[in-house]
Order: sequence, then C-alpha cells, then structure tokens
Amino acid sequence: MGNADFESLHSVAIPPPQPFVKSLKNNLKETFFPDDPLRQFKNQPPARRFILGLQYVFPILEWGRKYSLEFFKADLISGITIASLAIPQGISYAKLANLPPILGLYSSFVPPLVYAVMGSSRDLAVGTVAVGSLLTASMLSEVVNVNENPKLYLHLAFTATLFAGLFEAALGVFRLGFFVDFLSHATIVGFMGGAATVVCLQQLKGILGLSHFTHATDVISVMRSIFSQTHKWRWESAVLGCCFLFYLLLARYISKKRPNLFWISATAPLTSVILGTLMVYLTHAEKHGVQVIGYLTKGINPPSITDLEFGSQYLTTVIKTGIVTGIISLAEGIAVGRSFAMFKNYHIDGNKEMIAFGMMNIVGSCTSSYLTTGPFSRSAVNFNAGCKTAVSNIVMALAVMITLLFLTPLFHHTPLVVLSSIIIAAMLGLIDYEAAIHLWNVDKFDFLVCMSAYLGAVFVDIEIGLILAVGLSVLRVLLFVARPRTKVLGNIPETRIYRSVDQYPKTNSVPGILILEINAPIYFANSSYLRERISRWIDDEEEEIKLSEKTSLHYVILDMSAVGNIDTSGISMLDEVKKNVDRRGLKLALANPCGEVMKKLNNAKFIETIGHEWIFLTVGEAVGACNYMLHTSKPNLSSSEKPEKCSSNV
Repeated sequence: MGNADFESLHSVAIPPPQPFVKSLKNNLKETFFPDDPLRQFKNQPPARRFILGLQYVFPILEWGRKYSLEFFKADLISGITIASLAIPQGISYAKLANLPPILGLYSSFVPPLVYAVMGSSRDLAVGTVAVGSLLTASMLSEVVNVNENPKLYLHLAFTATLFAGLFEAALGVFRLGFFVDFLSHATIVGFMGGAATVVCLQQLKGILGLSHFTHATDVISVMRSIFSQTHKWRWESAVLGCCFLFYLLLARYISKKRPNLFWISATAPLTSVILGTLMVYLTHAEKHGVQVIGYLTKGINPPSITDLEFGSQYLTTVIKTGIVTGIISLAEGIAVGRSFAMFKNYHIDGNKEMIAFGMMNIVGSCTSSYLTTGPFSRSAVNFNAGCKTAVSNIVMALAVMITLLFLTPLFHHTPLVVLSSIIIAAMLGLIDYEAAIHLWNVDKFDFLVCMSAYLGAVFVDIEIGLILAVGLSVLRVLLFVARPRTKVLGNIPETRIYRSVDQYPKTNSVPGILILEINAPIYFANSSYLRERISRWIDDEEEEIKLSEKTSLHYVILDMSAVGNIDTSGISMLDEVKKNVDRRGLKLALANPCGEVMKKLNNAKFIETIGHEWIFLTVGEAVGACNYMLHTSKPNLSSSEKPEKCSSNV
C-alpha cells in the first residue's frame, strides 16, 4: 500500500445535545403520530383550522363538496347491488350469532350511515360478518343459554357491541392502532380459515334440518352432535340446501372467471332467498320438516340504550367478548379498506378508520344493532360495481330501511336451509389454501403460525386458535429482538463493498481482521446473547487460523449500520466485549454507528474508553486503517495510540 493510497477521512460525528423535553416530544411524535396528522393545521387561521378539524373527523364534509351526479349514478348502482347481498347475509349472520334475524337488517341500516359520515374508505361496504357473529355466539353462550334466556342474551350482545366500539374508538383516539399489527397476515389467514371451517360445519344443522345442536365450536363436538342425531336428518332440507349451495358456488365461479359478470354472484344470495321463499310458500314445505324464519318485526331500529347490561354478573365476559370481536373486526375492516385503496391509489388513515368503526358500533349498540365492520365479500361487490364514494353505503342503508318498513313479511316463509347455504358459500371463500401454500414456500414459521391458528380454531376453540396464533407471532417478534442475526463479512472482489460471506460465497476474507455485522438494535433482551455470540465468532476465527496458515487475528470490526438504538445494557455489553478483545491482545473497532447510538456511547463515556479514532464511518475505512497498522507492524496499539486514517483500498 503506497502513500498515494492514503487520504484524510471524516470522523463519526456525535449529534449535538437536545433538551430533554424536545427529545421526548420527538420520540412521542414518532411513536404515536408517524403520519403527522396535524401538519394540515400549520400556519392556518383559527377559522380554517376549525373547518379542517371538522373535515378530519367527518371526511364527508371534504369529499362531499366535490360530489357530482356522475358519482351518484355509480354509487346508486353499487348501493342497490350490495343491498341485494346485505339483506340475506344480514339475516343469515344474525342467526349464526344466535340473535333474532331482524337484527341483521338493523345492523345494515344505522352503522353504514355512521360510517358514510366518518369513514375514509370509498370502497368499504359496512355490515355484519360471519366470524364476528360466531365469536359473539361462542363467547356469550358460555355464560347464558340463548334458549333459556333469549332476552338476557340479546342485551349482552348489545353491551358487547358497545364495548367493542369503545375499544376500537379508544385505539384510534390514542393512536394505538399498532397493537392490531400483532395480528400478522399468517395469523389472519389461519384464523379466518379455521373460523370459516367451523362456521361451515355448524351450518350442517340447517342443511340437515336439525332443531337441537351443540353450542361448542370445535369440530369434534360438532360432528358428534351431527352423527348422534342421524335419525332426525331431513332429506328434503338436505336436497334443498345442496341445490342452493351448488347454485351459489356456480354463480361465484362464473363471476370469478368473468369479472364483468360480478352481479351474478352479488345477486345470487337474494335470488336464492326469493326462490326458496316461493318454493316453500307454494309447496307448504314447512309442514314437511323444512324450517323457516317466521315472523319478522316491521319498522326501523328501536332504541336499545336501556337494554345495556352494565351491572350484570356477566360483565367480565361481555367486556372480553367486546375486545376480542373488536380486534378481529378492526383487523378485517382495515385490511380490506387498505387493499381496495391500493387498487384506486388513495390513502386511508388507519386511526381514523378505528374511530369510525368504534362510533358505528357505539351508535349501533344503542339502536338494536350488533357488531359490524367492513366484510370482504360485500366490499368486493361494492368495488366491482364501480362505487365512487361512501354514498353507496347510504344507498344500501336506505334500501334496507325500505325493506324494514314494508318488505319484512315477505321473509316469513324463507327456509333456514337457504340461509345456511348462503353462509357456507361465503365461508368457503375465506379458506385461503393458496395463501397457506405460499406461506409454506416463503416462510415456514409463518406457516406454523397459520396452521396453529387454523387447527386451534377447528379442534379446540376459536378463542384458543386466536390466542395460539397471536402468542406465536409475539414469540417470533421477541425472538427477532432477543436473538438478532450476526454475520461475518468479507470483501467482494475488486470493490470496497463488504457483505455476508454466507450470502456471497465468493467474498474474500481480510487477513488479520474479523468483520462482524450486527443486524438489530442492542437492548437488555439481546445483550447477553450478542456478547456470547461475538466471543464465539472470535473463538471460531482463531481456531480456523490455527488449522491453517492464515495471518493471525489482530482486529475485530463491528459493523453497526443496522443498530438503530442501544440501551445501557447494550453499552455494558460493548464494554465487556472490548475488555474480552483486549485480553486476547486484539483491537476493537466500530463502523458506522448511527447518531442515537453515538450520543448514548458518548454519554456513557464509552467513546473515551475505546477511543474516537477507533470509530469509523464505513467498514471500508475501518479495514483500510487496520490494514495500514498491519502493514506497518503496529497491530497491538494501546487505546491512546491513534491509527492512521487511510483509504479502504485492499
């Protein structure tokens, strides 16, 4: 290495100190306000800020000013289309939740109106969902028998919906939406698939015409309940159910193959209800074992605020039900909203969506509605029908209102087997086996999380499946933190770039120098592991040198580019690593520590301990300096001696 290769290099800077209050403010802002929602209020007069505040809370005030007749035509068609799906699905899902069928219609009237005013998604179609309905039934049935005390069960369902809304709104107001992120994609795929399987199995009650059925949700209990009543199976009901199920699946297949024929699948449930009702009415099939819905109350939602049960002995169960169903509905609704927003290239605010979901469930609980969110099937129909704004939800709500006021007597002869067929057809679309195969091919641990959620929901209990999946997801996060990856780096030939020797087998090791990369922040949870792992890397390198004729080890360089932060335990770990390296007669160097790390190392006096001259901007500079020391036969400098700064040509 000649003198021409030497050049002066910049030293790693220590950020200027900031006042504690300012630093705390910045950290809180990054944690809770990463999207900076208040930036639109900057440098605005008070009157304008008031208007912007109203538009932030009620987005309809912003986009409503630009609304046009062309938009209304598109929203009118979309709203009528999703109403044709919402009416039969609402009745079906209410039955799934062990609630009066009319509540499914109530829940498709008031909550969509609230969301249209407060929601930020243009494509989300609001309504009840099968998984939320099943969870409500499963958790409340543990403490109240719906057959023995239907009134109390109904009141608990309203109260659980209120707590779900309060929980969702609180997450949005306090900017805590990141908690929902612990429901990973793998968790949702497995849980939704497991819940859908359980729902399908439970609908065999309606398909087979059984009047008594287990409230348990595991597959063993369901199958035992089915096969212990073989003498009560009704072939008339089974034939009718299979015919309608075939029709619904065929309609979906046609719409999937020909997207422009989406309306065939969208109107298939309502068509099934109409055909089934006419068939039962004309043939008097209810006298031959085909069960029907029966009488439905006419009129719009009655108030239910006086029905809320706050002093109940079941309050703990109600709160738990509200929180669990609230989390699931948030995860589904926000995921669906973001998916369709991506297709149309606009942004939705997750925290605003949480507030909107929370408010529509709070209002819904006071107007005889139960848990609602943005179901994928209904939103997909809304999207394919060409909706432009949330006005499609208003149109749907008005269509449901007309049904409540004038058309409910027409559903008297609707067979329950048709509702079961509608639910099964909808649920089969949630069993995403292709996503599970993709998880297996990409990440085996994600596949394990997915299957844990699925098998837990199917064979044990829906809640257990969810807990297992979330627990494994959190465990993985902890493992990422507690067991960060460390890599040995080598030089890519004819470059100044240093990369992992595992990823790039053709890299060259640098004689006398061990370069290690730490790929995570250093905290108390991983500091002991990193200390032991670095020591083991040094041991392995020295053993390899003994078995070969390589240059003996003199320097250890820690690439800290990926270390975004460090705590006091991490600093103590670095101090112990330096002492260990010194005892071996080696020198420790750091490469590219970030500003936050440098600030803490400086405050802890570690920079004085290691020497600022042993902290480099890049790995290349660190290697260049160490190589220079090796070539000038001065490898064992004391910390007070300074290495010459040189280029990284090696």
